[in-house]
Amino acid sequence: MATINTILRKKSNKQGLFPIAVRVTKDRKSTFLYTGQYLDPKFWDGTKQKVKKSHPNSARLNNLIAIKQAEANSILLDTAAKDGDHFSVQELKSQLTTTLSGHSFFEYAEKHFKQLKESKKLSRIDSERPLLNRIKDYMGGKSLSFDQITVPFLRGLQSYLRAVGTLGDRSIANVLMFIRTLYNRAIQEKLVKPEFYPFGSEKGKIKIKIPQSVKIGLTSEEISRIENLDLSVHAPQNHARNVWLFSFYLAGMRIADVLKIKWADIHEGRLFYQMSKNSKVISLKISDKLQNIIDQYADLDPGTNEYIFPELRGIDHNNADRMLRSTKNATLKFNKHLKKITVKAGISKKITMHIARHSFGNIAGDKIHPLMLQKLYRHSDLKTTINYQANFIHKEADEALDAVINF
Repeated sequence: MATINTILRKKSNKQGLFPIAVRVTKDRKSTFLYTGQYLDPKFWDGTKQKVKKSHPNSARLNNLIAIKQAEANSILLDTAAKDGDHFSVQELKSQLTTTLSGHSFFEYAEKHFKQLKESKKLSRIDSERPLLNRIKDYMGGKSLSFDQITVPFLRGLQSYLRAVGTLGDRSIANVLMFIRTLYNRAIQEKLVKPEFYPFGSEKGKIKIKIPQSVKIGLTSEEISRIENLDLSVHAPQNHARNVWLFSFYLAGMRIADVLKIKWADIHEGRLFYQMSKNSKVISLKISDKLQNIIDQYADLDPGTNEYIFPELRGIDHNNADRMLRSTKNATLKFNKHLKKITVKAGISKKITMHIARHSFGNIAGDKIHPLMLQKLYRHSDLKTTINYQANFIHKEADEALDAVINF
């Protein structure tokens, strides 16, 4: 079996720097594939096959080395699976040279997912992994380098995704934004050249258009109907209603945050918590309605560090994967019960856990100043709040229509 290592070659250039190369050895014969980078030997760790941290660009160079080694190893495994051990080092070199001529987008994406996993951002992996899979489907098992990601390639990808027929415009835009994000990072790490960047607003580039989605929230009258339903003999539905209202009463708090609220987060009639999405810390008043829900779960000493709602109890909070899976399963369960609740309340709108956020926005309308809504929504940018709230502000448009047609 062939082996792959990264070394400094012995022949230096005129500046006294030595080339970093990937060495492939099989049957005691070696071939070298150059990375195009040179290094002073004092910065090279031969044991770890890495650039020492004392080098000013060590992170970028080590990223490049990791990607090159991963690409080479991938080709090596594919060749072995196809031809067994019956291939020469020269044949392998031919395939590696072709592959390594451009940085692999797929290998870079896997490195991105690895970093997300280390940061315990599993929900992002969960949402972005399908995007990568759609790009792989388009490539039909072929490799993809960054220099292949051109405007014609992206247009072809868009056409393919539309032809599949199962994806909406927003899902297609998400695929393009995923590519754009990784391409920008690769530019920052100097792995690809910015002059070949295919995205932008100028003519001939790909401009990603994010379609507006229809956001429909409940009215205050509809929410009152849900509040007043007698669900005493339907414990699962009552629990789903409580969790939904808990979210609504706190400006549409995300379900991932709702389920992580602990008794220890309540102090002197206020709730203090840190958002999962952006780690922002916020304090909100516990209203009488909210307190009524909390009291229904007071089966533990309020001073404990246990969760208020039962879905995540007993799970190690450091086990990010299990926390994510349990939250997703709980959301599916809640949405199932909410569907039954809407029927009982005589509401025709579709209700999910996320509609609690839309409902708060719908009732807030233009009654609350955008700066306060930005705080309640925990948005980093006021523009995000204004764009979101525009979905629920209809008064001026309605009055304008009435002014014309009511004659």
